[in-house]
Amino acid sequence: MKITNKFGMPKPFVDFARNDKYSKGKADISVTTLIDSPRVRIMKEQYHEKLEVDAVDMIWALFGTAVHSVLESSKQSENILTEERLYSEIDGWVLSGALDRQEIFDNQIHIIDYKVTSVWSVIYGKPEWEKQLNSYAYLVDDKNAFGKKRVTKLKICAILRDWNRRESQRKPEYPKAPIVFVDIPLWSYEDRLNYLKDRMSKHQEAQILFDVNNKFPLCTNEDRWRKENSWALKKKKLKRAIKVFSDEQSAINFQKDYMEHRLHPSDATEIEFRGGEFTRCDGNYCSVAEFCDQYNGEKT
Repeated sequence: MKITNKFGMPKPFVDFARNDKYSKGKADISVTTLIDSPRVRIMKEQYHEKLEVDAVDMIWALFGTAVHSVLESSKQSENILTEERLYSEIDGWVLSGALDRQEIFDNQIHIIDYKVTSVWSVIYGKPEWEKQLNSYAYLVDDKNAFGKKRVTKLKICAILRDWNRRESQRKPEYPKAPIVFVDIPLWSYEDRLNYLKDRMSKHQEAQILFDVNNKFPLCTNEDRWRKENSWALKKKKLKRAIKVFSDEQSAINFQKDYMEHRLHPSDATEIEFRGGEFTRCDGNYCSVAEFCDQYNGEKT
């Protein structure tokens, strides 16, 4: 992978980007890769030498690494485990995951994962957090299969890079501090295992398809962060919607009611159709989009 510096970032930032020490250890696949798209995984491997990333796009990864480094220095005890990498074999592949922090209380294990993220990730939630931490919970309980210790709680410790004190005072749903804990639902052991076996099967089938036929599997709508079509009721000449609907008839019905009860008779409204999009593909969130015929074929 080539690391560029098109925006003239300081040398220490560029050096960090060029010296990424991430490793999945002696495993076939990591948790973060397992929960992601099989197509993206295989394409990253095949186009690794052609991929180009600018150092400016790795700034928040640097912040995340710095946060982990600081928190690792916290005093440890027999009840605290930090940065433990665990392994488990599932259907012939070895899965690995590195856990930021485990707190042990009377055989109850709390898993805490640190995230440098945005305020909106906390407000709206991120489904991948639930998948990732429950995968970690499986690894921990598998390690302790013959003991009494069990995972009983999952948490994200979110460090909010865009937190604003004034917004926290104005909006009730806004996080009240720049560092907050987010409770993550804990699945049953059986649900965790079934999820991991399903994901492992998808990645293995995708790998066979590529190895035998030299074909990349297609990304699903979920892989591509599909946003569905919507209809937005808005005041004319304004961009912000009054309300957004998943079907046109609901927007029409609400518009009629709104127009009958509007405070200002001169307020004209319109219904704007907003076509669905693949946010990951269209929003520069996929490092292999440049080489992806699934995505680029749709643009032609």
